[in-house]
Formats: sequence, C-alpha cells, structure tokens
Amino acid sequence: MSEFDNIYEGLNAPYSLDSEQSVLGAVLLDPNCMNDEKVAELKPEHFYLPQHKAIFSTLFAMSQFNKPMDFVTVLEELRSSGNYEQAGGKEYLAQLAQLVPSVANVRSYAQVVYEKFLVRSLIKVGREIVSSATEGTGSAELQLDAAEQKLYDIRKGQENSDLVMIKDVLATETLEHLAALDNAEERKKLAGIPTGFSDVDAMIGGLNKSDLIIVGARPGMGKTSFILNLARNAARTGKKIAFFSLEMSRDQLAQRLLSLDSSVGISRLRKGGLTPEEWDRIATATGELYNAQIFVDESSDITVQQIKAKVRRNKPDAVFIDYLQLLTPVTKSDNRAVQVQEMTRALKIMAKELAIPVVVCSQLSRAGTGRGVSHVPQLSDLRESGAIEQDADIVIMLHRPGYYKDGSDGEDVDENEAQVIIAKHRHGETGTVKMFWDGRFARFITIEKTEYNEY
Repeated sequence: MSEFDNIYEGLNAPYSLDSEQSVLGAVLLDPNCMNDEKVAELKPEHFYLPQHKAIFSTLFAMSQFNKPMDFVTVLEELRSSGNYEQAGGKEYLAQLAQLVPSVANVRSYAQVVYEKFLVRSLIKVGREIVSSATEGTGSAELQLDAAEQKLYDIRKGQENSDLVMIKDVLATETLEHLAALDNAEERKKLAGIPTGFSDVDAMIGGLNKSDLIIVGARPGMGKTSFILNLARNAARTGKKIAFFSLEMSRDQLAQRLLSLDSSVGISRLRKGGLTPEEWDRIATATGELYNAQIFVDESSDITVQQIKAKVRRNKPDAVFIDYLQLLTPVTKSDNRAVQVQEMTRALKIMAKELAIPVVVCSQLSRAGTGRGVSHVPQLSDLRESGAIEQDADIVIMLHRPGYYKDGSDGEDVDENEAQVIIAKHRHGETGTVKMFWDGRFARFITIEKTEYNEY
C-alpha cells in the first residue's frame, strides 16, 4: 500500500479511486480525451480527493485556453498555479499515467466518477435534511419544501442539454408543431391558455407555456381583479390554476370570485342583507365554482423556491402570484434591486423548467403620477424595472384614465374605460387594448374598439 492509499482509509464517502486516477491518467497520455463527451461534462468538484480536484482543475484550465498538455507542461502549470504540492508532485503524476488500463475506456471511467459524485451529493443532502429536522429550524412544511428543492437541484444538474443542429430542430420539433396546428383538435392543445379577452388573446396568443407575464399597475387600477379574471377564465376551459395571494386572504379571494360569477356586488357580499334573487345567483355561481380547479394559497411569507416546490407537487396548468414585491427574498441584502432581480430570475426559471405560464402582479412607482402630462404607465415605472423588464416575456400595464380627476389623460374620458397596455412582448406585437371596467363586480369586459401599435 502506497502513501497515497493511506489517505483513503476510514473514509465512508463513496468514490472510485481507480476511476478518478484513470480519467486523469488518460488525459495525461492523450489530451484529446478532454474532448470526450463524458469527460467534458466533468468539473473539478466531481472528483472526491483534493489532489485529483487540483490536477483536473489544471487540466481543465489548460484545455480551455488550448494550451499543449503533456507530462512536462502539466507539471509546470501545477507549479505556477501553486497546486504542485497538493497534487502530489512529480511522482504521483507519473504514477497516474502508469495506472490507466486503457485510454479507450475513458468515457466509462468518467461516468463512474460522475455517478459517485451524485451519490455523495445525495448523502450530503440527506445529512442536511436530518440536521435541519433535528434542530427544528422552521416549520415541518418549510423543511419539506427545502428538502424537496435540494433533491430536485441534484436531479437538475443531470439535465444539461446538448448542442443540436438547427436542421434536427426543424425536422423533429418545429415542422411537427406546425403540422399539428393544421389539426383543429391539436391546435386547441398546443395553443396558449385563453385569457377570456379576445382582443388580448389576439395580441399575445393567450397564456403560453414557459412565459413569465408581469401585470403592472398603480394601486386602484384593478391588477388583482385582472389576474383573477384571467385565472377564472382559464379555469372555465378546464385548466388547473394555482393562485398565490400574498395580500388578500383566501376568503376575500373567494368573495371576489363569487362576485365575478354571480354579478352580485362585492359591497353587497360584505354587508349582507341579500335579496332572494341575489341568493339565487350566488347559489348558481357557487355550484360553478365548486367544479373549478382553482387552488388558493394565502401564505404571506413565502419565497419563489417554496412556490416552486408547491407547484411541482400539484402540477397546475398556470400560476398566478399577487404580488411580486411581497415575495420573501432568499438573499439577505440591503439592495432591493438585487433581491428583485433574484426573484424575477427564479420566476422565469420556474416557468421554463415546469413549462407553464407564470403571471405575476407588480407595483408601479409613483413616477407616472408625477409626470404632469399623462398618467399612462411606462416600463420604467415598474419598481426595480431593470430586472423585471429583462426577465419578463410579456409586460402588461393597466390604466384607467377616468381614475384621475385632473383630466390630464383627456377631458372626454369614460370613467369606465380601462386600457390593457402590452408594453413588452418578446414573441410579437405591442399595443393597447381598450376594455370596459365594471367596478361593481371588479371585472374587465371586452369592447369592440382596439388600438394596435406594432414595432
């Protein structure tokens, strides 16, 4: 037994000494091994032993900069980087080159190295879960969400997509998709979830998979009502909806939905004293809502990661969040812009990974109210607008000119007019859809006249 073998005695962490040595030795003998698909996917942290991490880190760096690799150049690189002693010196490097059974089997060696890394990662996560549960940090539900996310992160690390020629994408995905659209039944399956507003659907194509949709408005414009309208309309098509309300209780949301479906004013529902005819409408609406697949979460202190864990378990067709600025950031930073950037990026990743539309309300700054000429919102009015605008696929602004009594948006404005402004659309046109705002029931209604502004 050599002095290096003694290092591994008493260690329980699974690893393959032979495979790690064989990968490194194969690259030393034939630098082209770094171009092998499996070897190219390896990272220094995938190796268990510190000296192997140091050696592969050097080999990886030399490969990235297209430096010639042989026994002498690798030794010099180790010396210049300060890793010579940690790597075991000249003797160990020579030993590695002699231990390789066959350079031709380097892919198999690399696969074993990576699989052992995954097992060690699983053990590490298991220990963290046990430690967290033992210490009792946070509620049991939060611990479950955190555990699930950690396990998912391990699996996610295996899902690196390969480079694919455009001709293969066209043949296997794009043309098949277009062909399917010629079939009416398939077209229904592939199309985005209808918003229930024909003019809005005409512009954005409904709520599409993997899209992050931001709905921005000043307080009082009806952004909660708007996304509730979207959620209810989507549920009417048989879709499963998850609604995360960080501002309102689930009872308040239920009242909003009941008012929407029954045409009984919210104020009437709150005050009581309903007429028999109103009770009849409520009974009918209640029966319809019973069959709607709308799931509500009223957690006021929740992170994007926790939302993602719940969504992954329940598998809804669309997610609605009210609203962005009330989400709890994971990063403890005094820089709010950094926190918002982290959350919007996480929301976009969630939409992409789970292949569902994610609709999120966002507050606007007061800049629009102080422009003096017009209160029409702009992208720059989004709080921490840089990160939000960057990550969003679609940004919708809500504006009701009649809300402002100073007449700055025009003297002849209908107080019931609402403007749904498509301010950003990554996949198509932008413009303004004029709608009717029915404040009694907090709902938006499609009207005929629509203005389009194409870029």
